[in-house]
Amino acid sequence: MIKLAVFFAPRSGTVRGTASSATMRLVQFCHRGDEGGVRVGVEQAEGQGVIDLKAFDPSMPSTMRELLEMGQKGMDCAKRALSSGQHVVARSDIRLLSPVTGPEKVVCVGMNYKDHCLEQNAPIPKEPIIFSKFPCSITGPYDDIILPEESQEVDWEVELAFVIGRKGKHIKEEEALSYVAGFTVANDVSARDWQMKRNGKQWLLGKTFDTFCPLGPALVTTAALKDVHNLGVRCLVNGATVQDSNTNQMIFQTEKLIAWVSQFVTLCPGDVFLTGTPPGVGVFRNPPVFLKRGDVVECQIDEIGSIRNTVV
Repeated sequence: MIKLAVFFAPRSGTVRGTASSATMRLVQFCHRGDEGGVRVGVEQAEGQGVIDLKAFDPSMPSTMRELLEMGQKGMDCAKRALSSGQHVVARSDIRLLSPVTGPEKVVCVGMNYKDHCLEQNAPIPKEPIIFSKFPCSITGPYDDIILPEESQEVDWEVELAFVIGRKGKHIKEEEALSYVAGFTVANDVSARDWQMKRNGKQWLLGKTFDTFCPLGPALVTTAALKDVHNLGVRCLVNGATVQDSNTNQMIFQTEKLIAWVSQFVTLCPGDVFLTGTPPGVGVFRNPPVFLKRGDVVECQIDEIGSIRNTVV
C-alpha cells in the first residue's frame, strides 16, 4: 500500500478554502474479533499505527459520516488526536473498512477522461454525464469483489473519489473545494453486459451489484495533496498494469462536478463522488478481457494510496 506521512500543520501549496486545512488521513476500521464495531481513526506516519478517535475523546462518533456531520468540531478533534499520539492501535490488530459507509448518495461520472473517450472513439462530453451506484455496493479497500452469476462481463475501473464534508445546494464553482472533506481511491466495478446490453442500456444495474464499489484505504484531506488534478492513476490485474494515466486528463474537475450536481440535489456530508476512469478497461481491449475468480485487482493513485481486492 502506498502510504503518506502525516503532519499536523498544513503545508505550502494547499488549495485555499478547503473544508479542513489540516493534513490528515482519516480511516474507518474495526478491531479484529469485533467486526461489527466500526471506529474512526487517524493514521500516523508511515509504518506506524492508527489513533482511535473515540478512545481519545468518548464524545466522538463511531462512523466517518457522523464525524463529517459534526463539521469543524470533528476535524479539530481529529487534529488534536493526531497531535497527542495517544490511543494508538497497531495495524495488525485492525481491519480497514471503506473510509465512508452508508452515504446518502454515491454520485458517479461517466466519460470524464479525455484519453478514455479517445479509447472508444467517443466525443468529448460537453457537460458531465452523471449516474449512480447504490450505497450498498461499497466495500472495503482489501475486501473481496463477488463475481455475480448474473454477469459474464465484469470489468475494472480505477477512479479518484472524493467525499463531501458539509451540506450544500447550488454551490458555486469557486467555493466547491470547501465542501470536500477529502479524497480516496475507488474501483467502479462494472458488469458490461448489464451496462451496455441490458436494462435499456441504462448504467445503474451494471454498476451496482454488491461489492462493486471498493473504496479506500483512507480519506486524505485536500491539504495533504499538492495538486489533486495532477496525480498518477493506475490499475493492475494480477500484477500487470492495465490502466496508467493521470488525473490531469479529467474533463470536468472536482469543482465543476460539485457545482453541476448541486444544481439538482442537496449534497450532504458523507456523499461519495467517483470522478471517472482512464483508458485500459477490459471491454475495449481486443479481444475484450473480463475479470474471473481468483484475479487480484489493485487500484493506485499517487499520494492517496492503493486498494487491493480479490475476485471470488
